[in-house]
Amino acid sequence: MIIRMLIITIVAFLTVGSTVAEMNFNRIASFETPRNMASGEDTTRETSPEIIAVTSDGMTLVYTDSPLGAIGIIDITDPYNPAPLGNIALDGEPTSVGIIGRKAFVGINTSASYTDPSGYLSVMDIDTKVEVSRCDLGGQPDSVAVSKQGDFVSIAIENERDEDAGDGRTGQMPAGYLAMIDIDDSVLDCGSLKKISLTGLAEVSPEDPEPEFVDINKLGETVVTLQENNHLVVVDRMGSIVNHFSAGSVSLSNVDTKEERALTFDDNLEDVVREPDAVKWLDENHFVTANEGDMDGGSRGFTIFGKDGKVVFESGLSFEYAVASIGHYPEKRSGNKGVEPESIEVAKFGDKPIIFVGSERGSVVGVYDATHPTNPALVQLLPSGIGPEGYVAIPERNLLISANEVDLIEDGGVRAHVMFFEYQKAPASYPHLTSAGINQPNGAPVGWGAISGMTVDEDDTIWAVNDSFYALQPTIFKINTKTSPAQIIDYVRVMRDGYPAQKLDLEGITMDGNGGFWLASEGRTDRLIPHAILRVEASGEIVQEIGLPPELMAVERRFGFEGITMSGNTLWMIVQREWKDDPEDHVKIVAYDIKTGEWGAVHYPKAKPETGWVGLSEITRYGNYFYVIERDNQIGSVAVTKKIYRIPASEMVAAPLGGPLPIVSKEEVRDLIPDLLATGGFVLDKIEGLAIQKDGRIWVSTDNDGVDDHSGETLFFAIDK
Repeated sequence: MIIRMLIITIVAFLTVGSTVAEMNFNRIASFETPRNMASGEDTTRETSPEIIAVTSDGMTLVYTDSPLGAIGIIDITDPYNPAPLGNIALDGEPTSVGIIGRKAFVGINTSASYTDPSGYLSVMDIDTKVEVSRCDLGGQPDSVAVSKQGDFVSIAIENERDEDAGDGRTGQMPAGYLAMIDIDDSVLDCGSLKKISLTGLAEVSPEDPEPEFVDINKLGETVVTLQENNHLVVVDRMGSIVNHFSAGSVSLSNVDTKEERALTFDDNLEDVVREPDAVKWLDENHFVTANEGDMDGGSRGFTIFGKDGKVVFESGLSFEYAVASIGHYPEKRSGNKGVEPESIEVAKFGDKPIIFVGSERGSVVGVYDATHPTNPALVQLLPSGIGPEGYVAIPERNLLISANEVDLIEDGGVRAHVMFFEYQKAPASYPHLTSAGINQPNGAPVGWGAISGMTVDEDDTIWAVNDSFYALQPTIFKINTKTSPAQIIDYVRVMRDGYPAQKLDLEGITMDGNGGFWLASEGRTDRLIPHAILRVEASGEIVQEIGLPPELMAVERRFGFEGITMSGNTLWMIVQREWKDDPEDHVKIVAYDIKTGEWGAVHYPKAKPETGWVGLSEITRYGNYFYVIERDNQIGSVAVTKKIYRIPASEMVAAPLGGPLPIVSKEEVRDLIPDLLATGGFVLDKIEGLAIQKDGRIWVSTDNDGVDDHSGETLFFAIDK
């Protein structure tokens, strides 16, 4: 109930200035899939929800979980509080699922090798968790679709290639095909199995089709994507091929194709084959493809085709640009397939046909109004969780659900989640921050991410810096908080002698009182990144660099300055974690007098970690107090410490370095965990930014790690004074 009220509060806050709220999708809950493990089961095992489907009454979800070799079940009677119904173990690897009534039709891969593929279709009773029938498919199943009438099922038998064999290309036998099986009252008729050959159709490897995804329209026609073959096939109810055609290619201008730790969007790609993955019928004559690419392509968008083969709409780079503008662009995938649209869902909410386009690497879903199929309109971008693989819409209940396959248990990260969105008469609660109002000189978006330190200027405008994830593009962003969402309205590249400054890890920013900035750069000597404070002109040019004095360099560790603020003539920098001369669970707040050049410090008593570590990540002066962020490095359900504390300014009297340091007191101002849960997601790790405006309103931001093993979400929100 508390979290539900916080969601309502945030929605209300974002509505300021609006009179009538429109219908929007907002995330209302997240379900961590280890919750479906039985008592005593090893919850450290990887779990991965991939393809997801819903029972006909809209009350129960079933998802495939390949690492566990199971299907998971969730009770969504109350979608704000999804409840675990456990897993059903299978004799193989589940690849896809469709549902009729309360029977789950699961494609299961049992292949001994790439050259000896096998698998079967299983029908599981969701309530009893017992298999009621199965049919051998003679090959490796991938996608499964059940007809609208519930009278047959289509299965893409991929017989996927071994990417490590030979040159890794198609042309590896046995060939894939489409399987169709009749259903009578949810019972499979194995004797009706049809194997529809798809060889000899595509221009690319016609001898080796690899069907990837299937969907069935109301006419009983099955559309099949041959991803690596860059081809599409339409098959009628009897198994005859109605039409087939190449998925074609696109040429793209102003694309980011280099993984150079900068968001450049200045290259061109010519004749990129689409290589579609997911496909869904939009109506009986049109379908939509997510052009993820695999072997040779990936056009970073989606396409609406007529079943006659004509391209009705091509998104080009518009989807990728929109994703970049909300900070979700995955820079480390630039050299491959960018945001990698992989998933498609189509449903009608009210009288509005909607296309949902899922970005696997951007961890976001685009919501498109497809009232006009020749020109669908992007109306929202939703934070989907890490690695969205499958979606299911339940328009009768105003719900959209995403299954997110990435589980970071081995790296100590967040677990895999299923996420829930409700179509509400309310403003959109995400994104919190966007650069959609400005572009680079070539018209490409101003991409951003990894926001770390923040500060406020005399006009109550917020300025923020990105950290070392964007090593070749250190940037200061100007943010207008009077709009909803907040907008990046300008940006300044940090330069040294006219070139992008190297060897920086910007973690803090404060105004210098003369139109420029002081920046804190967290050093790491093992990577030759110096600990430093820098004065930067309004143009971004570095005009002064100050390294640590010998007294600090003698005891420093990799955990350097994480925030900076100015009080009078003194700069105060927080150190994230203990250095070797610090008492246990105490960290330094370092002082530097810009007039005298003298250094000093105080000690701050931080919380003792329950798991992992606890440190400081930001500091700002306001009134009679210094405010700091204290956080642990935990994420999701194991997070404990994500708090704002304040220190009396009267206690911030630095002692000389090398001797005993005074210990300041602290007072808790805000536990941020409820705020981090207020958008229906999980607790994010890095609260990095803190800025306080003149009226006492506190702004907080999170660092999204450049969308690297991260959901890409940047939470940027206000707390009243």
